[in-house]
Amino acid sequence: MRITVQNDTVQDDTVQDYLDTNRANWDDRAAAHAARTGLGYQVQRYVEDRALLSDVVRFDRDRLGDVAGLRTAHLQCHIGTDTLSLARLGARVTGLDFSPVSVAEARTLVTETGDAVDFVESDVYSALSVLEPGSFDLVYTGIGALCWLPSIDRWAGVVAGLLAPGGRLHLREGHPILWSMDERLDDDLHLRFSYFEQEKPLAWDDDSTYVKTDRPMTATKTYEWNHGLGEIVTALLGAGLTLTMLVEHDSVPWEALPGQMVERADGEFALGTLAGVAPLSYTIQATKSL
Repeated sequence: MRITVQNDTVQDDTVQDYLDTNRANWDDRAAAHAARTGLGYQVQRYVEDRALLSDVVRFDRDRLGDVAGLRTAHLQCHIGTDTLSLARLGARVTGLDFSPVSVAEARTLVTETGDAVDFVESDVYSALSVLEPGSFDLVYTGIGALCWLPSIDRWAGVVAGLLAPGGRLHLREGHPILWSMDERLDDDLHLRFSYFEQEKPLAWDDDSTYVKTDRPMTATKTYEWNHGLGEIVTALLGAGLTLTMLVEHDSVPWEALPGQMVERADGEFALGTLAGVAPLSYTIQATKSL
């Protein structure tokens, strides 16, 4: 659960302050998520089963298509479970994340699994300075990533800058309608927070995370920005990409609205009594012209 902090507590902060605070939180999460205790991301499964794919990658496998041999950049890769899953499908993958602990945990994991993946420490907006521009056949971004970025236009420009001619973006993300909901109220769906991108982020203070861990978080403050679906599509079009897929889904891979969701056999969570009332995630693909 997220606990909101009054926005007037962050009015004098800069974007760098927000990102530094978020980085501390993700450093903390990474260590807990990578635990070999069976909690967190249950990463030991990937060591024991060298064919295992993450639930997130498996969900979109048919939409991804054949990625064998594709030079791939995975932005905001966290501890690398989706990244190594793409490698197991044959992609040549470099994962990028702004959290040094996430990158260290990801490198440790692929050392244990034997998957051939490179990892680079960088924030998304600096990706073009650490990855070769115009050289990637696929830019992949998994769920729960865009809300940590203050400008969707800047993100789209980075994606376009990384892609080679004919390359494509694959993005699955939580729906902005979902990010607008107050998850603390479990009697109905309550739209409380801005659907559209705002200059000032929403501020949260919470010692839990979205998977079970063996300890509470100690770096508890975070800042998030929502981006409307139209804003995301327009940003991609403005960056010169051509939209080739937009599919909305009725599920997400975590219990985003506690008390109102049911878990499916594939690990996805969908609304229970309110099934079908709102989209919860979406998949977008877009290509760069030849």
